[in-house]
Amino acid sequence: MRVVGKELLVQAASAASGRAARTAVAVPGLRATLIALVGGRELAEHRAPGAATLQCLAGRVTLSTDERSWVLDPDELVDIPDRLHRLTAETDALVLLTVRLDRPD
Repeated sequence: MRVVGKELLVQAASAASGRAARTAVAVPGLRATLIALVGGRELAEHRAPGAATLQCLAGRVTLSTDERSWVLDPDELVDIPDRLHRLTAETDALVLLTVRLDRPD
């Protein structure tokens, strides 16, 4: 993942959005995605499609809701709250987002 992460950071630096992503694992009911963000950029407020975790692999990010913020440095992991949230890159950063994809019965 380190090689892919470096590639994504290069792509993010040249992207107008300041971000790049690639699915690392996709199996029925679960998806893990590497996301690179340029420092100062943000993933706007949104909701996760299911239970999710966020692990910082490089750099520093802040995960925020209206009620609370979590600052993540490399190797730190947080469960993403089931409410609107946003992700801000404090520095150039690489994160691993893992989401349980809820399936209808």
